[in-house]
Amino acid sequence: MENINQTSTDFLLLGLFPPSRIGLYFFIFNFLIFLMALFANLSMIILILLDTHLHTPMYFLLSQLSLMDLNFISNIVPKTTSDYLSGNKSIFFIGCAVQSFFFIALAGAEGLILASMAYDRYVAICFPLHYPIRMSKRLCVLMITGSWIMGSINSSAHTAYVLNIPYCQSRTINHFFCDLAAMLTLACMDTWVYEYTVFLSITLFLVFPFISIACSYGRILLAICHMWSTEGRKKAYMTCSTHLTVVTFYYAPFVYTYLRPRSFRSPTEDKGLAVFYTILTPMLNPIIYSLRNKEVMGALKRVILRFWSVK
Repeated sequence: MENINQTSTDFLLLGLFPPSRIGLYFFIFNFLIFLMALFANLSMIILILLDTHLHTPMYFLLSQLSLMDLNFISNIVPKTTSDYLSGNKSIFFIGCAVQSFFFIALAGAEGLILASMAYDRYVAICFPLHYPIRMSKRLCVLMITGSWIMGSINSSAHTAYVLNIPYCQSRTINHFFCDLAAMLTLACMDTWVYEYTVFLSITLFLVFPFISIACSYGRILLAICHMWSTEGRKKAYMTCSTHLTVVTFYYAPFVYTYLRPRSFRSPTEDKGLAVFYTILTPMLNPIIYSLRNKEVMGALKRVILRFWSVK
């Protein structure tokens, strides 16, 4: 029996898994994905830190992507797991606000980091001789710092709004985390003006970065077509296809979820799409980059050999 007692300032998360045998299987699968994501992203961060061959702007940005994914999935899954195991699905008002803040901040920052990674590949392939100048350590640090700061500022504005709108007597959120779109349905006021600000944020942090990524890869494809070296062309295709795979997994569910009018959305579909960008993508990103990248696999072998030689 689920414990649904809550105070006037609590919210109730309906969760992701139904109370059945199938729900238990999904829960176990979800928890295994969480453990894989933790291990894969931590391994990627440590590997890039330990191997000097990976101390380049491309892998510096990749380590930040892994850090964001690590925080992203840790912000969602532990609470979902606790709710399912304890049966107590309530969450304090301030806890809901904190979860919303980190979700929005990390979502925006990751979108900007992916755009920065696309620019890095654009410079590396289209202007290889100018790469050390155009992608300096200073620019790389500015890209990363700017992504975190802009994501946090955007999130602060949205979270402040959520903290100050009046909620009706029902505080049941039909989701497995404190998603702003699901929370807005509980508001005791017309939120159409705020929904336009959400649309604006999605445009600034997802649509515009996606357009810049598409333009970067359009230029990259033209440059690849003019390459004389077959080996260089193959390496460029491999690197770009890896990044495009990550971009597709991240942007597609986000854009489809938040740019649709409310009348075309359903809670079940929203929760299914949210699984992609909150759980699956953080697990797939490091796997995609490691399995399809010879430099990462080579670095892994060197670190393992160094560890065993010291031992």
